[in-house]
Amino acid sequence: MKRQSIPRVAAKLLIPYILLYAFYVQWHGDYGPGGGFQAGVIFAAGVILYAIVFDLRACQRALSPRIIHLLMPLGLLLYIGVGVAAMLKGGTFLNYSVLEHDPVHGQHLGILLVELGVGTTVAGVMISIFYSFGETVRS
Repeated sequence: MKRQSIPRVAAKLLIPYILLYAFYVQWHGDYGPGGGFQAGVIFAAGVILYAIVFDLRACQRALSPRIIHLLMPLGLLLYIGVGVAAMLKGGTFLNYSVLEHDPVHGQHLGILLVELGVGTTVAGVMISIFYSFGETVRS
């Protein structure tokens, strides 16, 4: 796509808004539709669009496969960590109400952290799958 100027310009205009929308869905998923899974997929779609339009190697230089492979377990550890933290504070696994002094604040914090873990893992997995397919096609 190096010679295709229209898709390149369109992608340069769209990708920041796609990533911004992913962050919006991530941080406002507890108030409305959306959340970690949807935000992770939207974020991965922005990265995949970048890779399709500007080349897979350029995308891998911008977002290293090593970083992507770290995102997957980090998201899972965050998810599990919230559950363990709730247990250490005297609640049950993923009982968010014990995380803060006020149960409502604890619920809000717990949901945000769990959804962040889900979004991180989903984005990492989706981008990793795309990188794997891209490497298979190049071979």
